[in-house]
Amino acid sequence: MSIKDRFKMIMDREKLTAGAFAESIGVAQATISHILGPRNKYPSTEVILRLHQRYNDINLEWLLTGEGEMSNSNNESKDNSGFDYPLFADNPENMSDRSREIENRKEIALESPKTATKEIVKQEIIYKERPPRKITEIRIFFDDNTYETFRPEK
Repeated sequence: MSIKDRFKMIMDREKLTAGAFAESIGVAQATISHILGPRNKYPSTEVILRLHQRYNDINLEWLLTGEGEMSNSNNESKDNSGFDYPLFADNPENMSDRSREIENRKEIALESPKTATKEIVKQEIIYKERPPRKITEIRIFFDDNTYETFRPEK
């Protein structure tokens, strides 16, 4: 198994696209694209260290050589950034008041809608007559770079 495959396994485990994975470890998306691309560019030490800092449960030996288990811990924690609580969980800064009863509320219009008077817009089109145009000159160009000019008689 190549390091490219191990990177893909980490991305699959975290359910991340290449762009989101690159952002999560703090590298350019092109860097991950080069690693996952057909050329099989080996990642730099900096990229490997950033990945290991972000996902510190990843076994570094497994990442580098493919030997051993993928995770250092038995329980694979999905996210080590400290945000492992539910999205709408109670916290000390935003405590919900559970003692209040849940009320069924209806939407009530604050004011009855007023019929607004519509402004009538009138648009006038004015056609101005031009004086008739007259031909003053006709030029005919030939393929031998000559031309003739014709003028109407007055």
